[in-house]
Amino acid sequence: MSGAEARLDEAGVSLWLTDWKTDGGGAWSGRRIMAQVGGAYAGHLDVYVHPDGQAVEVAELEVPPDYQQRNLASVMMDALYAAYPTAWINHGGRGPEGTRWWDRYSEPAPERNPHNRPPAEWAHYFDPVVVASQKARNAYRNRYDGVDGHREAVYRYGEPMEAEARQHAHLFHEPEPQGPDPGADELYGGVRLFLPPGLHRIVHDSSRDAAERAGIVLDHLGHGNLPHHSAWNTTERGAFEDLAHEQVFDTVTRQPVTHLTFRVLPLQGQQMPLHDVKATWVRFIDSPGIEVELAGMAWRSPQRPWLAHTAVFDPPLDTAIAPEYPADASPLYRARYSEIGDLLPGQMPRRAESTPPYAGREAEIRAWADRLRQGIAQRAIDRPDPASRQPEPADHQVHQQQSQQQTPRIR
Repeated sequence: MSGAEARLDEAGVSLWLTDWKTDGGGAWSGRRIMAQVGGAYAGHLDVYVHPDGQAVEVAELEVPPDYQQRNLASVMMDALYAAYPTAWINHGGRGPEGTRWWDRYSEPAPERNPHNRPPAEWAHYFDPVVVASQKARNAYRNRYDGVDGHREAVYRYGEPMEAEARQHAHLFHEPEPQGPDPGADELYGGVRLFLPPGLHRIVHDSSRDAAERAGIVLDHLGHGNLPHHSAWNTTERGAFEDLAHEQVFDTVTRQPVTHLTFRVLPLQGQQMPLHDVKATWVRFIDSPGIEVELAGMAWRSPQRPWLAHTAVFDPPLDTAIAPEYPADASPLYRARYSEIGDLLPGQMPRRAESTPPYAGREAEIRAWADRLRQGIAQRAIDRPDPASRQPEPADHQVHQQQSQQQTPRIR
């Protein structure tokens, strides 16, 4: 081992790079490096990543008091440099604790730190005026705390940068947010379920039909009760990661839990509800109850995540994302579902059966039928009339008769 990792104790440290669901960042993706010691949460490093992956901005680095003095902060930062080996990494401004930590930290690639290079090289990604203010703040903190702060590596350390920053400010452009379109893309959401013991055993019993078990789970949850608070991802993996992330921070619950994900088809043919789009996920804001077609479900236990159960619905089920506030439920939702998401009496759980295979092909089928009738008529013309057949030779008929009248010989 080398670098920060070589100074860790033998405590079973693991790092996990995962999505960080945040309302900030605009078109930049939220990513999190999480540290765990012995399976327990031990710190995180939150960053924003540019859409092209070539620029990273540090948002927060935190290690709880019980896990400090183990070099975890440095290990997470080293992992960030390794995860984005060619990207600019902007550490931003630092507070008192961050200033003292940075003075002790050995940066793996100082040449990729915008604070160490002229703005002409990185102004496409970061606002030069903002970076200049960050550098001024850090220089002040260094002097206040009496630390060096790697000043020799910083570009024009302590010098006024306002003029140069304004000169290159025109190079900076925020990327346009681009993400999933609920009207055109499949989405995956998830929820943690705490099922009664008997139902938990049934749901995780691999010997039973998966579709049957999925139906049992959905009946228990409610067809109109898909989670309104979920971030709906572009992949099933993203939905499962959200649940695993939530599980890490749950230090209270001890009963068995099921991580359940839903695959919903594009929301076509309806008014698009208010939603917030990020790079790989979308969240519905103040959901009034959104009609969706549920095309599949997958679930697993966090203790055995490699054992996943999957059910596909064909045709898809008629379900709904629950309203965030029951009083604000849409008329369409109230017409089908109760306040707890159950189907109202007389409402069917499944959409109409899939389109018949011959629907919309009437003209084509008539053309086939006409060709068949014409072929039958033509063959009738070409076939000779039995009455016009020539009689067969007499000797052939006699031979046939004699052959039939011969008595079998017994030997």
